[in-house]
Amino acid sequence: MSSEAARAAPRDRLLGELLLDAGLLGVADLERGLALQQKLGGRLGSVLMRIGAVSEDNLLQVLSRQLGLPVMGAEVPAPDEDAMRLTALQAPTGIDWLLDQQVLVWPGEGNDLLCAARDPLLPSLREAMRHAFPGRRVHWCLCRAQDLERMLDGLAHHARSDEWSGGDEQQLRAMAEEAPVVELVSNLMAQAVEQRASDIHLEPEERTFSVRFRIDGVLHNRLHLPRDRFDAVASRLKLISGMDIAERRLPQDGRMSTRVGGQEMDIRVSALPGVHGESIVMRLLPKERKELGLERLGFEADHLAMMKAWTAEANGIVLVTGPTGSGKSTTLYASLAAANDGLKKIITVEDPVEFQLPAITQIQAHPDIGLTFANALRSILRQDPDVIMIGEIRDLETAQIAVQAALTGHLVLSTLHTNDAISAFTRLVDMGVEPFLVATPVRAVQAQRLVRRLCPHCARPHAVPAAIEAEVRLFAERVLPGMAPRWMEAVGCSQCMNTGYRGRLGIYEMVPVTEAMQHLIVSGASVNEMKKLARDEGCRFLRDDGLLKAWQGQTTAEEVLRVTGS
Repeated sequence: MSSEAARAAPRDRLLGELLLDAGLLGVADLERGLALQQKLGGRLGSVLMRIGAVSEDNLLQVLSRQLGLPVMGAEVPAPDEDAMRLTALQAPTGIDWLLDQQVLVWPGEGNDLLCAARDPLLPSLREAMRHAFPGRRVHWCLCRAQDLERMLDGLAHHARSDEWSGGDEQQLRAMAEEAPVVELVSNLMAQAVEQRASDIHLEPEERTFSVRFRIDGVLHNRLHLPRDRFDAVASRLKLISGMDIAERRLPQDGRMSTRVGGQEMDIRVSALPGVHGESIVMRLLPKERKELGLERLGFEADHLAMMKAWTAEANGIVLVTGPTGSGKSTTLYASLAAANDGLKKIITVEDPVEFQLPAITQIQAHPDIGLTFANALRSILRQDPDVIMIGEIRDLETAQIAVQAALTGHLVLSTLHTNDAISAFTRLVDMGVEPFLVATPVRAVQAQRLVRRLCPHCARPHAVPAAIEAEVRLFAERVLPGMAPRWMEAVGCSQCMNTGYRGRLGIYEMVPVTEAMQHLIVSGASVNEMKKLARDEGCRFLRDDGLLKAWQGQTTAEEVLRVTGS
């Protein structure tokens, strides 16, 4: 029986089985989809898309094999919109019927016609098209929902623009619950997860709105849709993330938890009013993070040993610095995981709590009700903690309590927004902390950035200028003795969406606070003097560590210079 099943043509097999076999769907998501289909009706593929279990691109790929129908824009070229409009205007059915049935029709080879619809398998629709175009062969194809919507909008000359252009709260809610909008939003999130995006950006303009994914730290255009669709999509996102759906004049923040592409995700949503409408950004945060280990973050062996030693300290402050999006939170979480040996009480105060860690007490700051970092810290100190993690030192009050906590026997981990490690000392002094209270408790400062990792499938050897190689050779001989350089360049292939890069890794600048450094801090020395001392003591800066990784073939010299500056 199993051999017969293996030989069965895709058309004879159920869609759910094909998706499972292709590894595009989990059993739990399939069962959930089947249960919803039984309750709500409709086709299984549409239900799976609505719940975010599978992206439309992957669904169409499997449906194409199952049904033997080509996909518009892949096996069948996308139609010329002028030719499609002319065919619709000349159709015996009339253009209103095509719009009502959500059907696209355009010329094929010879006298043939190509046809796409929301449900191309509907027998009544196929029969109607045969009667409408007697004597002409109609070839059906599959089509992405957003392409169908965009082209139907073009056919209708925005006749339905009023329906989508907003209105009172009741109308916005109705728009947000319409099936095409629900499918579009779910599909965008599923595509983003499959493409490893960290953020989704929806940006309205005068006549269109664009959707961009941030992948490996760089924004990529993914979709352009008519502007009159935007209000419905924005309303949908506000509705499911708990924002005020009718408020479009003030910034808002929302949050939701959902299952997307087989993963449990926390999604933070931010809406910011602009000239042409609200810019909406969704930050995608997987609830389960497999890479939360210091060994997986890109530390060289010497840096890894330093970080482990710092997180094993009994007291003091360890600071992680860098701009927004440089991976500071991930490093702190990995440090907490390393420090969590089951013998310590670990408490964090964060805004927001990005990942939930086992056996650690995590506090979400709420400044609007008075639960600031400083107020939370005062209460944390009464909880007998061994390790405290502060999401960010933002003001003098928080900095002073962190210093007192470190001086009274606690290990404090926190972040600062500075461009390099050394600047953390002057930043604390500028906040108002006395220099001797900076020098005494701070054990070490680390700065970091993220660079894109080369795609292993298409990277190829590449020479770099002699000056670059000479610059990094000194560190390579010390950190990677005996290793010959493996300079590579990014090429681009289907595995990395033609970017040449896949994934990211950290580059680091690690400065321990030695007695000599303490003396410079207390004496009010300049940043340049402290940098010279750090260099003399063997520290390597961000650019050095990045070029060291390029030496090993993990990234490119160009990428390092892009991130650290030339």
